[in-house]
Amino acid sequence: MGLLIVMLWTGIAFALVLAWYALRLPDLAEIENFDRRPSLAFVAATGETIGTTGDLHAGIVRLHEVPPFLVQALMATEDRRFYGHFGIDPFGLARAAIVNIRAGRIVQGGSTLTQQLAKNVFLTHERSLERKIQELLLAIWLERKFSKDEILTLYLNRVYLGAATYGVEAAAQRYFGKSARHLNMREAAILVGLLKAPSRYAPTADRARSLRRANEVLDNLAEAGFATAAEIAAAKTQPVGSRSGAGELRSARYFIDWLSDQVSGFVGYVDRDLIVRTTLDPRLQRAAEMAVTEMLSRDGEKAEVEQAALVALAPDGAVRAMVGGRDYGASQFNRATTAMRQPGSAFKSFVYLAALERGARPDDRISDAPVAIGDWRPRNYEGDAGRGEITLRDAFARSVNTAAVRLAQRGGIDGTLMAARRAGIVAPLRRDYATALGASEVTLLELTGAFAPFANGGVSAEPHAIVEIRDRSGRLLYRRTGSGGERVMSAGALAGMNDLMRAVVERGTGRAAALDRPVGGKTGTSQEYRDAWFVGFTADLVAGVWFGNDDSSPMNRVAGGGLPARTWKAFMTEAMRGVPPRQIPGAITPGALDDLVPRQGPGAPGRTP
Repeated sequence: MGLLIVMLWTGIAFALVLAWYALRLPDLAEIENFDRRPSLAFVAATGETIGTTGDLHAGIVRLHEVPPFLVQALMATEDRRFYGHFGIDPFGLARAAIVNIRAGRIVQGGSTLTQQLAKNVFLTHERSLERKIQELLLAIWLERKFSKDEILTLYLNRVYLGAATYGVEAAAQRYFGKSARHLNMREAAILVGLLKAPSRYAPTADRARSLRRANEVLDNLAEAGFATAAEIAAAKTQPVGSRSGAGELRSARYFIDWLSDQVSGFVGYVDRDLIVRTTLDPRLQRAAEMAVTEMLSRDGEKAEVEQAALVALAPDGAVRAMVGGRDYGASQFNRATTAMRQPGSAFKSFVYLAALERGARPDDRISDAPVAIGDWRPRNYEGDAGRGEITLRDAFARSVNTAAVRLAQRGGIDGTLMAARRAGIVAPLRRDYATALGASEVTLLELTGAFAPFANGGVSAEPHAIVEIRDRSGRLLYRRTGSGGERVMSAGALAGMNDLMRAVVERGTGRAAALDRPVGGKTGTSQEYRDAWFVGFTADLVAGVWFGNDDSSPMNRVAGGGLPARTWKAFMTEAMRGVPPRQIPGAITPGALDDLVPRQGPGAPGRTP
């Protein structure tokens, strides 16, 4: 009698415990919902998908629509007695316990597919007794509410398979560029293999490791009796599809992150999956990534430089390529769009633009002797003592600091600031003459964009990258309209600046950037070699390159005419491959300048600025 009482009270206590945990179960209606972050799919100008953000779910697939071996591989690997248990597999739990005891650690789990579905839909991955008991209760509830086939269908469409994908359809499209309906046996095994550790076994992370894991899954198929040894041997040699371009545009993640923050500004609150068509050119992106990576790998250590960035724009401001740093995996900080750095002599372009707008011409002469403004005495590069009077063309090509300060003095610093603003500089600028030498900080993107008017005939060109945005049903939510900005410099000033910038590349500090076609550009080096720049253009493309260290430590004498100019040339050589040479719009011969530039004001003939 006493034993019966103990057993009775034990049963009552156990029932009360179960009731307590049952009352604390999450809302079971969640099985009908799918709470996830909307996905943004970014498409290049060529139509190639270059990346996604958020959680991708590509739609529902029914059990009868997927190949039978996908479901068989799932059961063979995760739950061989799926059709024979009630949501909990006592034999599986016992087997896992024995294996773990022998190994002295957790090497095998005993969770059924139903338990995994319960955990994925309703619970966190916290390891606790309460969570485990709730998982068991939910598994039993799922088995009572749904048929076995319905549970499998829910599982296939809800399971996380890495790379922000949920469900086998999204994963198949992400990794193989095809629907789950068309997977071969080896591809199905890869997806099932992801369940063990999605980030570790993803084919985009480590293809060899992913295939080894897939072989284990295929062996499970044979062991469970779902396939013959001959069928498995054949499956292990099947081709594995890949999404076009998948894994090739590693550095495009900087570009994608930059755009992700902009999407809501065009369409408002993002509450659905969207497709964002962009201006990125995959060929140019690969060329940019290669140019930056190879230069840093070859010369970075010797030059004591750890980072670089590159931006390329069409003359109208459309972003064609963007590399925000050496390695996105190591650092997601975008040095092309976010890093504020001193542009050094590259900013002199706006000093000279302001002077040309006032009437100066490239052949006018200016003193390069020492200059003082109060206690400030700017020096020329490497202590150049000066040659007396030189042309503006030579002063710009050689990047003479004292000449640039004199020009800024003659017209007033406000004239330089206004020229920079008109061209496209938006960052705060110091109102002192040190700004004429690049003391105010800018981003690479805005500086490159401010050079676009020199390449497109003198029209403002705001950097942009989103062409249109649609939802998954194809409904248009945003489309960029309008093609151009306003004129920001006179024809004469444009012609003069193209003359000056050609001289930089032909015989000045940017000689390392010369191509087989007309090129203009400007080098920039900040104090103590903390930043080095080259921004240049052809008639078809504007590109800017920056080298430096994130902590602003000095490089080993890296100037704008060195690594940046060489990287620019490496990129542009590939970018211009197959593109016929063209004259830069607005560029004219120096002798024709007399017909365009007014003969009054600072820099007019007979006067030395």
